[in-house]
Amino acid sequence: MTISELSVRRPVFALMLISFLVVLGVFSFRDLGVDLFPKADPANVNINLSLPGATPEEMATQVVLPLEEAVNTISGLDELTSQTSEGTARITCTFILERDLEGAAQDVREKVAGALRNLPPNILPPVIQKADPDADPVMTIAVASDKNIRETTEIADKQIKRVLETVDGVGAVTLTGGRSRQIRLYADAEKLNAYGITINQFQRAIQNENVEIPGGRIIRGDSEVGVRTLGRVDAVSQFAEIIVANLNGSPIRVRDVGRVEDTYAEPTTWNMVDNKQSVKLDVRRQSGTNTVAIVDLVRGKLGQIRKGLPPGVDVKIIADKSIFINASVSALKEHLVYGSLLASLVVLLFIRNLRSVVIASLAIPTSIIATFTLLKAMNFTLNNMTLLGLTLAVGIVIDDAIVVLENIVRFIEEKYELPKTAAIAATKEITLAVVATTISLVIIFVPIAFMTGYAKRYVNEFGWTMAFAVMVSMLVSFTLTPMLSSLALKRRETDQSGHTSKEVGFFHGLANQYSRLLAWSLDHRLAVLLLTFAIFATAIPLNSLVGRDWIPADDQSELTLYLNMPIGTSLDANARILTDITGKIKQVPGVEFVNPYIPQEISGHSHTYIRLIDVSKRNFSQQDVARDVRKIMTEYPNIRSRVNWPSALQGGEGSSPINVRFLGPDLLKVGEYARKLYDRLKATPGFTDVDMDLDINSPEFQIQIDRQRASELGVRAGDVATAVRLMIAGEDQISTYKEAGEQYPVTMQLLPEQQRNPDILARLMIPSTKVGQVRLDNIAALQRGLSPGRVKRYNRQFQVAVQSNLTPDIALDDAAQKVREAVSKAGLPPGYSARFSGTVKILDETNKSLIITFLLASVFMYMVLAAQFESLLHPFAIMMSLPLSIPFALLTLWLTGRTLNLWSSLGVLLLLGIVKKNGILQIDYANRLRSQGTPMRKAVLEACQVRLRPILMTTFSIIGGLIPTAIGAGAGAAQRSAIAVTIIGGQTLCLLLTLIVTPVTYSLLSELSELKLARGIKAARVRFGTPSS
Repeated sequence: MTISELSVRRPVFALMLISFLVVLGVFSFRDLGVDLFPKADPANVNINLSLPGATPEEMATQVVLPLEEAVNTISGLDELTSQTSEGTARITCTFILERDLEGAAQDVREKVAGALRNLPPNILPPVIQKADPDADPVMTIAVASDKNIRETTEIADKQIKRVLETVDGVGAVTLTGGRSRQIRLYADAEKLNAYGITINQFQRAIQNENVEIPGGRIIRGDSEVGVRTLGRVDAVSQFAEIIVANLNGSPIRVRDVGRVEDTYAEPTTWNMVDNKQSVKLDVRRQSGTNTVAIVDLVRGKLGQIRKGLPPGVDVKIIADKSIFINASVSALKEHLVYGSLLASLVVLLFIRNLRSVVIASLAIPTSIIATFTLLKAMNFTLNNMTLLGLTLAVGIVIDDAIVVLENIVRFIEEKYELPKTAAIAATKEITLAVVATTISLVIIFVPIAFMTGYAKRYVNEFGWTMAFAVMVSMLVSFTLTPMLSSLALKRRETDQSGHTSKEVGFFHGLANQYSRLLAWSLDHRLAVLLLTFAIFATAIPLNSLVGRDWIPADDQSELTLYLNMPIGTSLDANARILTDITGKIKQVPGVEFVNPYIPQEISGHSHTYIRLIDVSKRNFSQQDVARDVRKIMTEYPNIRSRVNWPSALQGGEGSSPINVRFLGPDLLKVGEYARKLYDRLKATPGFTDVDMDLDINSPEFQIQIDRQRASELGVRAGDVATAVRLMIAGEDQISTYKEAGEQYPVTMQLLPEQQRNPDILARLMIPSTKVGQVRLDNIAALQRGLSPGRVKRYNRQFQVAVQSNLTPDIALDDAAQKVREAVSKAGLPPGYSARFSGTVKILDETNKSLIITFLLASVFMYMVLAAQFESLLHPFAIMMSLPLSIPFALLTLWLTGRTLNLWSSLGVLLLLGIVKKNGILQIDYANRLRSQGTPMRKAVLEACQVRLRPILMTTFSIIGGLIPTAIGAGAGAAQRSAIAVTIIGGQTLCLLLTLIVTPVTYSLLSELSELKLARGIKAARVRFGTPSS
């Protein structure tokens, strides 16, 4: 007894079976998180380094190089990149996806620990972190007030930051743009020289006279007493009384050779909101938590915090990741509902029976809800990929139910069978075809496992979701559909004139026209095949007309303006220029909010976050706003600028689509070759915001030590460097000051007016092992010079990158080809090279993976069909429709002005699995008729006539289910519509041809097979002398 017969005979069993899956799905849905995209396992380990006062070149040679040599031997290391700027460096170790990242991070820690002895002694402890994608801020908050920046910082830190960190699910809250309290000790170089005191003595005195050290424990009998040395300064004013040295029996105090200030830290970052300098708080979630839920909790907590803040303090949310997520997910849910309704209307249109509509339509909610069980079991979230899979599945999961239902209705109408008998017999007849169509569709998702690189991380969840939904739909079609049909359908459904559903309406005339066309095609099979090959050949020119891209640009109502000021621009000057620029940007139509900020990492660099009004409330795109921003930047020719918008799937470093690395052993030569490409792209149409990341003109004072003279006077180069660093850069923290349970850093530095005077630096006293002290200008020459503002390396070579955005009229692959041509003309010598990174690299990897995926999908489909039909020949007839889908899909993309990207490629892949369903239904029934003795031609004509209605119903149900996704607007629409339009266009345009080509090919191959068999039999008879009958 088959499961279909069991379900008809025991309806409660069938009901409980499906209800079990639905109940599991409902409870699983409650626990599913909501996010924008699937979590991609991090592949990077970062080593963050700090050496105060060091130049970028010193950081590269003294810090980065030894560590690169150490970590380069770690297994599974794919890429090794580094970036150094003044006093800081970051080394990024990128591992292959198969490498266990926790183990890789531990290997990095061990290698760094072993290399520490080769680093400068005053380097701060390296910070090693895994690059977790969850570390991106889910919300950014700006805090501004009418108070000074120090008070604003304390309010933001103590009353907001620390409270938000207690919210369940919040991983960290980072404060930038603030200026916290700092006790600063200024040394007067002239007075130090007069007293014969070195800056090193000054530093040691502060460290030795402000201590609080536990001294152990005293045990007396049965009691224990702790011992602690109380040497900590109790008031800020007491720092001035610390004795630095004794001269002829007289103490020299801090106030004698400098001064003490209770102030706040020197600004290294800057942030502004609503024309007020502000403090920015970046809220990050814990790994794996629900973005939307965390943001909702933070918003609720902010509401409570606002009530307790002092008057004049303004807390504003300037970025909220959940807004786009909610909008995108809501749009997908709407598409899910509307697609289900349209798919259900197709059943009503063809069968003209409301009961049939209900029976078939139940396959949609049951399959979709049951799929939530898989999402929960696989630890997936409700994101754009899983919901897109469910949305696309709407028109597909109803297919199996439609095919089974239509066959039951046909048995009732044409064979006058009772609904119960018809349900069992009709389902049994169609089982092979349904299994073949379902398995051959699911099998196309198996090659996704063979994909590599960035795309696989996202496509994986999409494939699992669709595959499970389709498999559940097959179970529903074999249980719930025949069971409900046996109970709800009536015997011999006819209209008032006595005609069946096939004999009325538009379908009757359509079926007659199709039969005549098919009969003609069977008489002109050669012409049909030639037309088929001609249409397939059009894929070649269409392929050249359709551009290629990674993903379509989506309007998220956000822009970021990146600025690089002229080398040597101070923070204050940067802030003034940035304020002027953002004032003009605020006047651009569509701009809702502007937040300029200056990060700490790179001198002269700044970002401006531009929030636009929602895309649904404007009739122009964010690219139009970007063009207006670029016009503003033409007023500032000395500033390099770039406008970018967030990508749904960020790929690689840099957010520009064109990112070319020039590599080599000499930084200046690498820069020269990069400059050639930079100049070439600036003059090439289609490229905009062209930039390069080499700053070689950073002004500096260079101290050239006379090593012979220094050796004679007993001065070590290290002492010179330490003294200069303490006087100019200062010491970030030489001690701490404790007050009211809080600790504040104590720093030291030369007087500000002396820092700007090179003559003071020349008179700096350096400790000597032979003569006590030596003036700096006695052992070194001071001169002005230039150096790189930052140094980048890639795989242990110097790197200079050229970046560029593209105008809408050029596709990514066309732009990449122009770049390749320009690089080839640069004539790079041996040892120097150029390679793409970021988006183009990902595009190349994805294209290679997709080619393998398509080939494997075709092979797997053939295997499934051959196994189902127990024939090596019939699958070829079915799969003849597959090549036809490709040119029609390309034609659709070209007509709609779209590119062939990840989403549209997935559409083509799905199209391959969908279009062959028609051939399976036709050939399965034709085989059944031929096994009963029906002649070939009659069997083909009758099979195609009988299966025309379910073919049209399944085709239009898929199209109807995808229409809301194809025409939808709003968050994420550009990506979703790409895959929907590809399927709709390809399915619609190739429908008629597939209805003709498959039966023509089937009849031709069958006759050739029979002819070959007949010749074989005749030859055997001749050979063995068997008489013919």
